[in-house]
Amino acid sequence: MASPATGDSDQVLVEANGSTRTLVLNRPKQLNALSSAMVTGLLKCFTSYEEENTVKLLIVKGKGRAFCAGGDVAEVAQSINNDTWKYGADFFHTEFLLNYIIATYSKPQVSLLTGIVMGGGAGVSIHGRFRVATGNTVFAMPETALGLFPDIGASYFLSRLPGFYGEYVGLTGARLDGAEMLACGLATHFVPLNRMPLLEESLKKVDTSDPFAICGIIDQFSQQPSVKGSSAMNRMEIINRCFSKRTVEEIISALEQEAPSVADKLVTAAIQSLRKASPTSLKISLASVSVKHFQNIILVML
Repeated sequence: MASPATGDSDQVLVEANGSTRTLVLNRPKQLNALSSAMVTGLLKCFTSYEEENTVKLLIVKGKGRAFCAGGDVAEVAQSINNDTWKYGADFFHTEFLLNYIIATYSKPQVSLLTGIVMGGGAGVSIHGRFRVATGNTVFAMPETALGLFPDIGASYFLSRLPGFYGEYVGLTGARLDGAEMLACGLATHFVPLNRMPLLEESLKKVDTSDPFAICGIIDQFSQQPSVKGSSAMNRMEIINRCFSKRTVEEIISALEQEAPSVADKLVTAAIQSLRKASPTSLKISLASVSVKHFQNIILVML
């Protein structure tokens, strides 16, 4: 039976099975968007379980049709409108601390990425050891369209994607499916949707923190799906040619030069996304992702 992670909120539920703890994001009507209570509850769970020798594996999943649609931006915006800016500052401080703890966690975490995984949802999953995508997974970092930039340490994992794919994903907010997540490295495994419950039940029987043993269990349910023919992963030559430019203006210009000759929906969609996004957000995003391998997880969380 699931119980609230903290005494004052049921927005994060905990299921205890032997040495496994399953953390359930429990705001299904809000697509499990992260509230202040949720990030506080998750932080308490992760810090507490790291010290408990009896807990060896953490599973994170969402209730309903989303894993997590990101941070509750509406909640933060409302606090600003009410002239209480400190709420937003405290929220992001706690969220980034949670992301850092997940990225440096001593015990394995398996995130079951069913449905929507966006923004803050990536922060509580992609930094973990195992990320299991599936047939209905939809991943995106949509911040530039909102006047923000990919935060939650996203520049760390986006900068490590193949070629200039991270720049493409971070600047355009492109949506990726489960097969694309696996192909680019955002997911460690792909498990068909009808096998996810079986995987979860097997993981709940685990009595080890050995990542190789846990990986072996996930491997038993995994597949290697092919990406769709229209996938951006099949357009890496164009992506590398355009998104390797040093400025946003040069990227847009390069895409516009490609457009007449390739007649590719990806190019057209990328141009439209960049034109609609905040220019300042785009410049910040490009600068943060293009640092590449000189980043470390501590610096990107500062």
